[in-house]
Amino acid sequence: MEKSFSTLPPQAATAASRYDFDRMIERHGTGCVKYDGLAEAYGRGDLEPLWVADMDFETPDFILEALRRRLEHPVLGYTLEPADYRPAIIDWIRTHHGWEIRPEWIAYIPGIVKGIGMAVNRLLAPDEKVVIQPPVYHPFRLVPEGNGREVVRNPLRERPDGSYEMDFENLERVVDAKCRMLILSNPHNPGGIVWDRATLVRLADFCAARGMVVLSDEIHCDLALWGERHIPFASVSEAAARCSITFGAPTKTFNIAGVVSSYAIVPDATLRRRFFAWLEANELDAPNLFAPIATVAAFRHGEAWRRELVRYIEGNVEEVIGFCAREMPAIRPLRPRASYLVWLDCRALGLGHAELVRLFVERAGLALNDGAMFGPEGEGFMRLNVGAPRAVIRRALGRLRDAVAALPGGGRVPQTARIPHTNE
Repeated sequence: MEKSFSTLPPQAATAASRYDFDRMIERHGTGCVKYDGLAEAYGRGDLEPLWVADMDFETPDFILEALRRRLEHPVLGYTLEPADYRPAIIDWIRTHHGWEIRPEWIAYIPGIVKGIGMAVNRLLAPDEKVVIQPPVYHPFRLVPEGNGREVVRNPLRERPDGSYEMDFENLERVVDAKCRMLILSNPHNPGGIVWDRATLVRLADFCAARGMVVLSDEIHCDLALWGERHIPFASVSEAAARCSITFGAPTKTFNIAGVVSSYAIVPDATLRRRFFAWLEANELDAPNLFAPIATVAAFRHGEAWRRELVRYIEGNVEEVIGFCAREMPAIRPLRPRASYLVWLDCRALGLGHAELVRLFVERAGLALNDGAMFGPEGEGFMRLNVGAPRAVIRRALGRLRDAVAALPGGGRVPQTARIPHTNE
């Protein structure tokens, strides 16, 4: 019975299909944060929403069909984990990222941000500290602080081309004996960085030598662009495997954030016992009915959709980079190497950060994520979600161009302005 309600029929899995990412989907009134949360977040509900990191594309048909098939049964009771849940995760990670994991290393978690909170509370004493590397996804700071832990900042170092690298020299300076955890964004949000192996090995050696646990958030790992290769942190060395918890999910790739189908992977037996036993004792590793079904459908039938999605996102990124270069060169996008999030460097506009936010919201009618939410290093930046039909992206860029043109000086780059980006 489990298998019949958790997977699609064989013929559905092999049927050829083409996906229409240009199709407009009406999302107002569905209770979604991205649209129905605009008024609360921005004070008005008429903005073009390009902020929250979910996409405006249809959830793939093979996932919806798997859920519908389960709903054909009239009882939604307590449910066993489907037999193919762990094998589907294992096979996907092996084929896409070259990392061989074992079934016992995996546990369901009810969301990656929640997983960070669980790890902080389970693994750290009240006086122990968490290291983050801003600009970075804001819950990395908010969750530890909200749970009473001190957060130590090791800002990324900006390169001349506008990209980022880890500052290991400063990491040595800021880490003390109370620093027992580092949260890694891999790939990096908001910069779209695909960390290279040498960087990950160096970080693993640093943290393992000091008894620090690395929480590696790898939720964007399946959205590497232009042939980039995601490297799972725990796969780079024995030291990395020994000191790390990897968080993953199909939710970003397959646009199913509302299903909450996240998981933790812990190779080290001692660390795994500490974390998983606590999850089990509190039944936090018990998935809701639909999460495993969606996960199996995504990982067993989703590769063709994922490939088409990646190509479409690449096209949207190129649209943003080309438009900015032609029409508003004072805004310089950092080309992401993964994900559908584009980090816009707006510093050459010469605006204070509050003025910059007003430019986007009040003058252009756009809702982007304010760069300052990712840390002080994000001031002068905005994060743009390009996971939308291209017509939406073009419309938003046109609004922004008109708003920039209305600035004193027309938003032209001053002769003295630093133009760091050469990676477009």
